[in-house]
Amino acid sequence: MNILDKIDGLEAKFHEVSLLITDPAVIADQARYVRLNREYHDLERVLVVARKYRQALEDLKEAKEINYKEAIDELEPQIPKLEEELKLQMLPQDPEDGKNVVMEIRGGTGGDEAAIFAGDLFRMYTKYFELKGFKYSVSSFNEGAAGGYKEIIFNVTGQNVYGTLKYESGVHRVQRVPVTETQGRVHTSAATVAVLPEADEFEVHINEGEIKWETFRSGGAGGQNVNKVESGVRLRYNWKNPNTGEVQEILIECTETRDQPKNKERALSRLRTQIYDKEHQKYIDDIAARRKTMVSTGDRSAKIRTYNYPQGRITDHRIGYTVYNLAAFMDGDIQGVIDALQVAENAERLKESEL
Repeated sequence: MNILDKIDGLEAKFHEVSLLITDPAVIADQARYVRLNREYHDLERVLVVARKYRQALEDLKEAKEINYKEAIDELEPQIPKLEEELKLQMLPQDPEDGKNVVMEIRGGTGGDEAAIFAGDLFRMYTKYFELKGFKYSVSSFNEGAAGGYKEIIFNVTGQNVYGTLKYESGVHRVQRVPVTETQGRVHTSAATVAVLPEADEFEVHINEGEIKWETFRSGGAGGQNVNKVESGVRLRYNWKNPNTGEVQEILIECTETRDQPKNKERALSRLRTQIYDKEHQKYIDDIAARRKTMVSTGDRSAKIRTYNYPQGRITDHRIGYTVYNLAAFMDGDIQGVIDALQVAENAERLKESEL
């Protein structure tokens, strides 16, 4: 099937989906309506480029018929570029890409220095969110003895958040002289980052009657409220793995607000996301198995990036990407590596597809 036939197929599909999302029976089925609405916007985005491509082909044909050299010279170089852009747009989108995320950063090997580095990564991401216009809110954290965080969990919202941040999942390694080191020796420490797509209510079944709730007084800033009001919530839930039948306890704490019902709501949202992540791990593993690079791997134990302070160097090991702008990088200038990872993944997906 050539590319123009594919465009015809997309136009027909777009017309069909356009009618379906106005059907009252579809609107009543929330899960189906959300899925079709997403498909409508994906098709619309592809067809904007497809129509430009088709128009350029028609204009070139006309220009050749009347031998209009100036128009031919202008259009001929445009068509391969439009075709390349169209092929990328026609690749099936990851249905998760448009979702908001829950991010978890944990200090790994390296004790106090690992916690300090986890804090540095958190700062790096928050600076990046400012540049992108993403919003974030911290739901829980456990500070390190010498600064930073043993663990910090936060929600990120905005446009195409998961599609942008999913490449950050994995082990981040730092090489530098720790502030706790008296001999001036370079140490290697690590922190793990997990980026989880936020689950919608209808995507996960939770038996709310089986959730065990506890409340406690939140620590940290907050004045008198901290000592008097049990606004922090803790939930325990036994999740049964649908593939193996194994039962696993999930424990979630939320101290995000001074309002206990809001904390309960946010803890429930995190529970949904964790279960969704566990149940979708097979899907992520299947994608990773088909890819030659580790760009899309769901393996959070994979070492993905090294931050070398003595050399001012960042290396992303998945694609062999190295830059020497560590100070700017730690200030949130990470778009370059995200773009390079997206290009590498798209190149691989193009090879896989029939395009």
